[in-house]
Amino acid sequence: MDIKLNPVEARVLGCLIEKELTTPEYYPISRNSLVAACNQKSNRSPVMMLTESDVERALETLRYDHRLVAQVTLSGSRVVRFRHELLSHFQFSLPETAVMCELLLRGAQTAGELRTHTQRMVEIDSPAAVKSILQSLMHWGETAFVKTMPPSPGKREERYTQTFCETDEDEAGMQPAASPAPQPEQEDDRITQLEEKLAALDTRLAVLENALL
Repeated sequence: MDIKLNPVEARVLGCLIEKELTTPEYYPISRNSLVAACNQKSNRSPVMMLTESDVERALETLRYDHRLVAQVTLSGSRVVRFRHELLSHFQFSLPETAVMCELLLRGAQTAGELRTHTQRMVEIDSPAAVKSILQSLMHWGETAFVKTMPPSPGKREERYTQTFCETDEDEAGMQPAASPAPQPEQEDDRITQLEEKLAALDTRLAVLENALL
């Protein structure tokens, strides 16, 4: 299965995978929650400013052209929700899924960065374990889901990127984030938690609104 996504489709798919692994109690998620997830400022690179129409177009392509997303309606609710269908096509393990998710959300990263970033979804024991996962994704039968990239300027360690979306990062409506001032890791975690709580509240509000109809 040859998958070629644009950056917006890659972001939508990555967000659906992320929310399943980090907030399963609110998954599948609504369209509004998905828009908020795509536009998060934390755990994203680059930051996007997508509209509901942008996300809707990406969902249509992911559903009908790639069969990577399904639309569902939960019992007792009129709110339309969405889930990814990645594992229906590829039998990725949980660590492999988490690595693919982070590459979709943040772009090229080193093995060390991937180990750090996937901790919120799955615990990977060591840098060697990350590299083993990457090797598996690089040699998946006749398909390579991951490839290597040159080190960042001034760095020595090679980076890894997913092959679902190889479009330049500045295209398709993506707006690179301004370089932020360095923040403590605790502050980044706090912002992430607040954004995930906001997405969860959005989901609850949608459920209550439909209950009143």
